[in-house]
Amino acid sequence: MIALIAIALPLLVVHYAPAPIAPRGIPTPQTRVVAKTELPPVEPLKLIDLPREDAQAINAKVPLSTAPNPPARPFRFLGGGEDFARATDCLAAAVYYEAGDDATGEKAVAQVILNRLRHPAFPKTICGVVFQGAERSTGCQFTFTCDGAMARYRPSEAAWTRARDIATSALQGKVYKPVGYATHYHTDWVVPYWSASLDKIAIVDTHLFFRWTGWWGTPPAFNRGQAGGEQPVAQMAALSTAHGGAIGLASADGMVNDAVPFFGRTPAPLPNDPDTFLTALNPAQAGTFQAMALSACGDRPKCRVMGWTDPGLMGFVTPLTAEQIAGMSFSYIRDRPAEFERTLWNCGEFRGRSPCMKQQVLDRPAPPREGAIAPPTVIVTRTTPELTGVRRKEPAPDPTPTATQ
Repeated sequence: MIALIAIALPLLVVHYAPAPIAPRGIPTPQTRVVAKTELPPVEPLKLIDLPREDAQAINAKVPLSTAPNPPARPFRFLGGGEDFARATDCLAAAVYYEAGDDATGEKAVAQVILNRLRHPAFPKTICGVVFQGAERSTGCQFTFTCDGAMARYRPSEAAWTRARDIATSALQGKVYKPVGYATHYHTDWVVPYWSASLDKIAIVDTHLFFRWTGWWGTPPAFNRGQAGGEQPVAQMAALSTAHGGAIGLASADGMVNDAVPFFGRTPAPLPNDPDTFLTALNPAQAGTFQAMALSACGDRPKCRVMGWTDPGLMGFVTPLTAEQIAGMSFSYIRDRPAEFERTLWNCGEFRGRSPCMKQQVLDRPAPPREGAIAPPTVIVTRTTPELTGVRRKEPAPDPTPTATQ
């Protein structure tokens, strides 16, 4: 009897003892590992109210997992040029606003987003992953999508170009190996409530990276592919023509930025003018017109791309007729020696796009053939009222990495 009491008493004390109370501000670890038969919940970002120094001290005490941290498989984007353009810009916005203008941090953030897309717990498009929960003032997965950061400041042209380059490389198979299959991260000066329940697997500068415990954090769990169609996101319009906006980073004189690679077929230049391209266009692919034009022009210092959606109005030789000029749907004009570069739209056909075409016939000697006139010249005056929807570049403050998951 004494022996039984000696054994049972400690067991009863342990079983009925109150749960340990975590020190102030430190989350109590959630030890339950989600079974393979149920999907792990995607927790909204909720931070513990702590001074920065305390948060950093707590995070420093969390050990890195000793389990293997294999790199993710290369990602291959599936979809057309318009889908690729939208996905690239969504991913570029995420890496810039989450990691700041820091190439290493941006690569890590891009990898986490691709990991999420492949995981059954998250949406199946790039833009869907980035803007998950953005319709709520709280509860978004990436803080920049619901805290007003996109309205407060914009990336510089150089920062945006680098973010898009990193996004493009990631979508074409570039892997950032140090973060493995991480699906969550946060800066080291905050402590989210969910961080105690995940495995800490990597540290990149001031960002900490996590994956789910158990089977849901292993490579076989990342077994899903993309869903078809990257839908336009209204918040992206300020930065992206692919999302229905104006030239997002055009300067005050309308200069055009580099576009993402174009995967469609580019037109051939005219036999007698290798710097001019005349092409038929599909109006349903308007989001790819700029990328197509830049792809066609390549490194030419001077270049013109003119397109028509109505084959009956299309020009095949220059100079163009008055009817062909009036029926033009889209044009891209480049003259780098004169520091001029602009994309223009037939705004009667593509409402909401800008800048709009303005056409004027230049005074020239007699045309080479009856009815032929010179190509259109864009007239830009300082007295012209600013067009609705045209966004002007403003100086951006030096952004700091945001705290997110």
